Amino acid sequence: MRGNIRTIDRVVIILVAVLALLSVSGATALTQTYIGNVVPLSGYSYSSDTVYLFLTGPNLPPNGVALDNINRLADQGGATRVDVDADGHWTYKWYTGSTGGSLDAGAYTVWVTDRPSDRSRLSTTDYSTLSVSLSVPSLTAGTSGGSGQSGEPPQPGSIAFTSIPAGTSVVVDNVYKGMTPITVSGLTPGTHNFTLSHFGYAKVSQQVPVKAGSVSEVNATLVLLTGSVFVNTTPAGAEITLDGVPAGIAPATLQNITQGSHLLNVTMKGFVTQSMPVQVTADQTTTVNVVLLPSTGHWPWLSGFLPSTAAAGLLVTLLAGRKWPGK
Repeated sequence: MRGNIRTIDRVVIILVAVLALLSVSGATALTQTYIGNVVPLSGYSYSSDTVYLFLTGPNLPPNGVALDNINRLADQGGATRVDVDADGHWTYKWYTGSTGGSLDAGAYTVWVTDRPSDRSRLSTTDYSTLSVSLSVPSLTAGTSGGSGQSGEPPQPGSIAFTSIPAGTSVVVDNVYKGMTPITVSGLTPGTHNFTLSHFGYAKVSQQVPVKAGSVSEVNATLVLLTGSVFVNTTPAGAEITLDGVPAGIAPATLQNITQGSHLLNVTMKGFVTQSMPVQVTADQTTTVNVVLLPSTGHWPWLSGFLPSTAAAGLLVTLLAGRKWPGK
């Protein structure tokens, strides 16, 4: 039985995740642990001297992030690189409590590829996966004795969670329960803590009372995390598009832009179009200064002399520094 291990003609990558005290012979890999624990990973790759690891899961960008720093995006070359030894073997210790950010409780997938990749480009690589469930360590204080005159334990209650957007992660009393819409049952009567989280939205953490034999309802609308982008161009007056949508004329401040990576395009007649990724941070303004280079069509005497926009940029720099007569 190979589980979720994928065997490919050219590559066999085997993942093993074992908690520190696992000593049962022949046991399958453990995939459930607490945030803060170390998860050893190891495997084999016979087609590459390097493997690339990235992570997907609750409230992470869909294309994945590096295991050692969740702020590095896999689709921007940020996957964690691990060397493969002469025998085709590699090892990596994943410190789940030191990832450059805070991981939420929930189910995660570790992806291992034989070349730089991300979740959107798996068709171009050989890969294997491992599922890991992370929980938040907690202490539970128990009490003795019955809860009523009969001495019988109270009937459990439930919480029904719905949210906008759907697919929001639900954590109840520090335990990941799934994604909305979902009904969490088997809860003891009393007050329970819950957290709702979704990538790109502000978290919601509150308490909800649960009564014996009844269903409490939580209907939440999460607030979208947005920031701003200030675009300044030289010369001014360039047309701006963000993710293919017209956004105004530079200089301009683009507001209420969702947190994350976006594609900015700057165009102006007679100049080379500029395209660049822009990372937007919630409640902050990202400044982008763009110097436009003249297109070769507007420098007829340089036709055939400047083969690239880089050379045109060099010429602009030289002309800018020259002392002209009368000045």
